[in-house]
Amino acid sequence: MDLEAAIQQWRSLLGEAHVLRQGAAEAAYGRDTGSVRRDIAAALRIVEATVIPAVMRIAHRNLVPVYPISTGNNWGYGSSLPVRDGCVLLDLSGLQQILDFDPELGVVTVEPGVTQQMLADFLDAGAHPYLVPVTGAGPHCSLMGNALERGYGITPNADHFGAVTDLQAVLPDGSIYRTALHEAGGAELARLFKWGIGPYSAGLFTQGGFGVVTHMSIVLERRPECVQACLFALRDDALLEPAVLAVRGLLTRLPGILGAVNLMNQHRVLGMSVPYPHGQLDADGVIGAALLAQLGQQHDVAPWTGFATLYGTRPVVAAARKEIRRALSGVVSRLMFVSQQRANMFGRVAQWVPGAPGRRLVGLTDMLRSSLQLVAGRPNDMALALAYWRNPKPRSEPFKNPARDGCGLLWYSPLVPMRPERVRAYVDMVTQLTRVRAMEPLITLTSLNDRLFDSTVPLLFDREDPSAAADAQACYQELLVAGRLQGCFPYRVGVEGMGHLAALQSDSSAFASRLRQGIDPEGLMAPGRYS
Repeated sequence: MDLEAAIQQWRSLLGEAHVLRQGAAEAAYGRDTGSVRRDIAAALRIVEATVIPAVMRIAHRNLVPVYPISTGNNWGYGSSLPVRDGCVLLDLSGLQQILDFDPELGVVTVEPGVTQQMLADFLDAGAHPYLVPVTGAGPHCSLMGNALERGYGITPNADHFGAVTDLQAVLPDGSIYRTALHEAGGAELARLFKWGIGPYSAGLFTQGGFGVVTHMSIVLERRPECVQACLFALRDDALLEPAVLAVRGLLTRLPGILGAVNLMNQHRVLGMSVPYPHGQLDADGVIGAALLAQLGQQHDVAPWTGFATLYGTRPVVAAARKEIRRALSGVVSRLMFVSQQRANMFGRVAQWVPGAPGRRLVGLTDMLRSSLQLVAGRPNDMALALAYWRNPKPRSEPFKNPARDGCGLLWYSPLVPMRPERVRAYVDMVTQLTRVRAMEPLITLTSLNDRLFDSTVPLLFDREDPSAAADAQACYQELLVAGRLQGCFPYRVGVEGMGHLAALQSDSSAFASRLRQGIDPEGLMAPGRYS
């Protein structure tokens, strides 16, 4: 590897201001919500996609490994950090063009730096009636980065890579990848038909590191006539199993109308709505059962809370409401359906309620309104506040950034079969293992379809405390092992967890190695990424 020669050539190509040496690169990109540290050899700030082939030819010629990032806001999974030391970061956040938009058919083509908020502003400016594929990570996160991690959301197009039709990439030697249909049949057809023609290869660029993706086409969901949230409570933890059965049945009967269903335990809802009770923890350093019950009663938070969304015409949504009431009767309590207009009315009324009850009501209505904005495809940072729950430091402005603000966060995100007994075993396992490591069991189960939940468990800790950081890492590993024994395993992992995958993947790793040998024999593109 000749890093010095590569840096000089990159400076000539990009300009000195766009090439950061190691110290400056680590200062700009080295912060993470975990305890992971990486030696970052340099960083390149790309502001024109046309230079990426030349950038990669320089890396290839000098045998310098590179690691592309979109906005670097991959909080809880490594932020901007590469998997291995010694990589040069390729910062693509400056590529912010919306390259193509079909207002009739709702397909948009974006560069890596286009964020949820940028797309929302573009759609609003043109009065285009489409939903942004939002996530809880906030409005300043990349659409492309989330799709390439196979992330998901809670709008109708919940599977974000499932909504991707076409992409273009630069390979490690600087050559260009285009899909076969794009080349043979034209760009328009490629944007409209995901599977193309011949072997499907675009998926290799998700969780793979086979190239630098520079363009991506995404099918947007048209904004429906009616969007309503469905909220319900489980007054007893023992009702979780019948609730899972009822949710599974509803997802089967209401495809395309009922969006993703979230089941959140009491810890998770309290983590989104009340300050962390730092001075009232039990001997294990976590919220004890008595305090949990007290907080739940005080803030009217049940052992489990359900949140789902209905999309469609007004008559269709009205019929779906009746179906939901029938299916959940006898299982849930406080079942209600709320539109954005109704939530705004609640907010106005809450302003007139005096004292502490009024403040709690204002907080709840604000959270409800923000949740409705998200499910209606309007990005906000409401869910991101959870990362700050155990962080004693104030948030910085102008927007939330957990890595910058010193939050300790690791995400454990396993797939959980939608079987009542499996869900119960999983919840019990997480609750037990997190408590041992002084972590709160903040559990959400989000339906991906009528067969499978993805669960998200944020492991929150004091990042300034080395022992707390070590406990978080140990807790993650213990959850990974115990969950796998139960048949639950993450759909994505952070940079610190990718090395553990190799021991579990003999045949698939061998296949991936053969592909890499043909595409990237020197191992220069995102080394160690999911391999």
